[in-house]
Amino acid sequence: MARNTLDAARRLALRHADLLVQGGTVITPNGPEHIDIACVGGRIVALGPLRGAWRADDTLDATGLHVLPGVIDSQVHFREPGLTHKETLEAGTRGAVLGGVTAIFEMPNTHPLTLSAEDLQAKLAIARDRAWCDHAFYIGGSAANAERLADLENLPGCAGVKVFMGSSFGDLLADDVTVLRRILRHGGRRLAVHAEDEARLRERRPIVERSRDVRQHPHWRDEISALRATERIVALAAQAGRRLHVLHVSTAEEMRFLAAHRQRVTVEVTPQHLTLRAPDCYERLGTLAQMNPPIREPRHQEALWRGIRDGTVDVIGSDHAPHTREEKARPYPQSPSGMTGVQTLLPLMLDHVHYGRLSLQRLVDLTSAGPARVFGIEGKGRIALGFDADLSIVDLAARRDIHDAWIASVSGWTPYDGMAVMGWPIHTVVRGRAVVRDEALASARATGEPIRFLETRPAVPG
Repeated sequence: MARNTLDAARRLALRHADLLVQGGTVITPNGPEHIDIACVGGRIVALGPLRGAWRADDTLDATGLHVLPGVIDSQVHFREPGLTHKETLEAGTRGAVLGGVTAIFEMPNTHPLTLSAEDLQAKLAIARDRAWCDHAFYIGGSAANAERLADLENLPGCAGVKVFMGSSFGDLLADDVTVLRRILRHGGRRLAVHAEDEARLRERRPIVERSRDVRQHPHWRDEISALRATERIVALAAQAGRRLHVLHVSTAEEMRFLAAHRQRVTVEVTPQHLTLRAPDCYERLGTLAQMNPPIREPRHQEALWRGIRDGTVDVIGSDHAPHTREEKARPYPQSPSGMTGVQTLLPLMLDHVHYGRLSLQRLVDLTSAGPARVFGIEGKGRIALGFDADLSIVDLAARRDIHDAWIASVSGWTPYDGMAVMGWPIHTVVRGRAVVRDEALASARATGEPIRFLETRPAVPG
């Protein structure tokens, strides 16, 4: 009887967690540590050797696995509202969590464009109870809303302002210097920009219209177009005292320039530009390899990897931008640019880790700590007490083949179909809830929430 009483007392003394993650190698700010993680109320409440001291409603055995801070993909196009035949917020975020991504920033080039508070609120409403991961939405910066951007960028759920200097349409295209100055003057958060020179693109379009050859894509949208736009927006941002984030940098010339202009400027590269090479990708994949800015020749890819090694690159984003197979099959250049990517971001980058192109710690900085630092995300980006319990749990030794059938996107294809990779996401935890377990969706419902930012107004309850 005394022994039973003692056992009962010990059970009562155990601390209680919603989720315990045990036995893994946890990538902390101190480096890899063999510790357990206790999650309560969506946050990390204890780290260390917790076995025997805690009990939990749910347990994840991470033995033999590496536990990373949740991956944040800060550039996706989920096409909703208006283009749901290509993608939806539900399918896009489902693909995200299956790929180990716990939070996303979605872009404003939907129908309607995301230019107002009402547009932003409509997207947040669509995401409610349908988004599998946490999420935020960009407001497009344009001539139509420039003077309202200081208020718009501070709304709850807003990732910031995105400017398209090229490769866009209607009110979302901002290629005029006067308009760019108006946008830069109104607001204070970091401004994200797609930098291609629209005038040069228009001037050079006859090249591809005559050839109808997708291998000409990087020659149409050449390095001069990219560098010219990047130089212009960096100079204008410096005049305005505005922080800038240059998306999907793709050229050696831009990387060299940006390395010398780091005071207020941060840099993103994509897995596509780090993995695929011209002209091979166009010869193998045709228009499935078509994106803006283009996949380029090896010298450009080598410069991007140097930028990762020397610290010029801050963030890796997928630029997930799907189109249907039928749309991609149109004759070039009528074929649209863009490809899926959110679900393959982490597997591709783990494969690069396996082959020694970057360290696991550097990958964590580029996909978790980096986005949190660059965008001022509250409570995400690291495994530490008090932070959101967002975890991407991976097997570095797992060999998998990427296939179209695995892709959750409505579009249903990937440019990496048939590619073997080393390293794979096994479990995905979003705010202490195991959304993916053993590579399969485990949650009965989508519970993603709007991301919180240090520079935005808090959401009003109810």
